[in-house]
Amino acid sequence: MKIQLIAAGAIASLALAGCATSPGYGGSYNNGGNYGSNNNGNYNQNRCTDCGIVTRIDTVASGRTAPSATGAILGGIVGAVAGHEISDKTGGSKGNQNIASVAGAVGGALAGNKIQQNVTGNSYDIQVRMDDGRVIVVNQKDLGGIRENTYVRVVNGRVVIR
Repeated sequence: MKIQLIAAGAIASLALAGCATSPGYGGSYNNGGNYGSNNNGNYNQNRCTDCGIVTRIDTVASGRTAPSATGAILGGIVGAVAGHEISDKTGGSKGNQNIASVAGAVGGALAGNKIQQNVTGNSYDIQVRMDDGRVIVVNQKDLGGIRENTYVRVVNGRVVIR
């Protein structure tokens, strides 16, 4: 019974010791009175230089139009021909060539439809007030869940949720 109490006390002590770690502000404790800082009191050395808050989102019309099924039709035709030719050149039977043509048509239609949406769809101007005070505007095709007042990061010319 005493061993169980000692073991429970040791486990509780270890658990509490794990909670008592330093907050990790990036500096050392003995640096001239500025705890967590090596640059004259500015403790936030780990600031995100490419982060900010979305302040405005504007929809930008592409101005491009195409009949609604153009991408799917053209993609289906190209996919069917490509599927048939690949099966024919690899020694497939007539049945395999037909199956490859149908599969190519379906895949081509899906791809063509997506390409048409990307080319003719709207884009968005996303205005971000960066943490350092700058205001930038990034244009991208999709929002990916981004809304006004969302904390974001700008990575490779794209705004992503942080």
